Amino acid sequence: MRLSPAAMLTAILAVLLTLIATPAAARVRTGIDVLQDQRFAQLKQVAARHGGRLRLGILANPISVDGRGRRTIDVLRQDAEAAVPGLKVVKLFSGEHGIDAALDVEHIDDGVDKASGLPIVSLYGGNPADRRPGARQLAGVDAVVIDLQDVGVRYWTFQTLTKYFLQASAAHGVELILLDRPNPINGVAVQGPVTLPGQENYVTPHAEPMRPGMTLGELATMFNAEDRIGAKLTVIRMTGWKRTDWYDQTGLLWINPSPNLRSPAQATAYAGTALLEGTNVNVKGPSEPSFLRFGAPWIDGVALADHLNRRAIAGVHFMPIVYVPAGDAHFPHVGQRVEGVEVIVDDRDRLDAPLLGVEAVSALWKLYGPKFEIDRVDRLLRDRAMLDRIKAGEDPRRIAAAWQPALNRFKARRARYLLY
Repeated sequence: MRLSPAAMLTAILAVLLTLIATPAAARVRTGIDVLQDQRFAQLKQVAARHGGRLRLGILANPISVDGRGRRTIDVLRQDAEAAVPGLKVVKLFSGEHGIDAALDVEHIDDGVDKASGLPIVSLYGGNPADRRPGARQLAGVDAVVIDLQDVGVRYWTFQTLTKYFLQASAAHGVELILLDRPNPINGVAVQGPVTLPGQENYVTPHAEPMRPGMTLGELATMFNAEDRIGAKLTVIRMTGWKRTDWYDQTGLLWINPSPNLRSPAQATAYAGTALLEGTNVNVKGPSEPSFLRFGAPWIDGVALADHLNRRAIAGVHFMPIVYVPAGDAHFPHVGQRVEGVEVIVDDRDRLDAPLLGVEAVSALWKLYGPKFEIDRVDRLLRDRAMLDRIKAGEDPRRIAAAWQPALNRFKARRARYLLY
């Protein structure tokens, strides 16, 4: 039967609409997808080591989903329990921002997962001891699955929490299965000052640069080896990921890993402008393009943008802006008129984000002096001598040149732990 032109057009449109409505399969398959592809073989091995019984805990948040959008919690609670005799998911764990990644507070209580009824053990308490898993939190657990999204930056606390789990694994005989995910700002660029020995703390888990260019699975392997932790760690590698990939090239859906990182562009800037977080400069908020904008009532936006643009920082330029920050009282200058700059990323492959952060700190100090609480920058910088050089007016490019030898030594160490 021969179709009329009108019928043929209708048929073509129907096919096109179907293609548009059908999401393309992601090129990258993350750890949870690979675990399913392999029919939970690694969990069967862990269960065998525990006499055929495996009581499982899961460290997760909203980004912990498979390629079809199912929660890792539900995949393991339903599919893995059916496939692995003796396996039972018994407990959930959460870190900073909570299991829903919706809270930007200093203390999060334990809770219950509504969908599964499983208890949620919060590891973001009000004091340091409450942020480490110990015997009480791990009671009744044989192994923990970790499925978190690193953002490619040293001061992301999920790195620290992963290291704490490694230490708890070694101390309490609990195995770890880490489901790897992409570094969203690529796994090639290695940038910024390397943490000095002895400076490790909650936002500085290891001797690494601000931008280490590694996945969480690679970092966990490094932590375990270099600190001689001795944890029983299994990393489920991704397939399809290339080190040059940015997150928006993977085919994966972006899910906010925290309330204030709502796009790959914000994650890119976070590797530098987050140095201003905790100072008296507004750099994030619930309705702001966090880490791509910063301001304060005492800033002249035009002057600051002019100064930074004259610095000719590769990959970015700056636009003066006036805005009123939103949020609650712990965000600086909420409800006040502030001036500042918008960071426009022109070429993310050329951008040295840690250098951008040092340039921003230097500019604010040079233009506004003691109005800017510069000493608070060391909370994330963790290098007092470098901060003193900024305060002395040294050129940021010269400061960046000085961190290159340590960065090169880190790159040599890093090469031993790359999985892709």
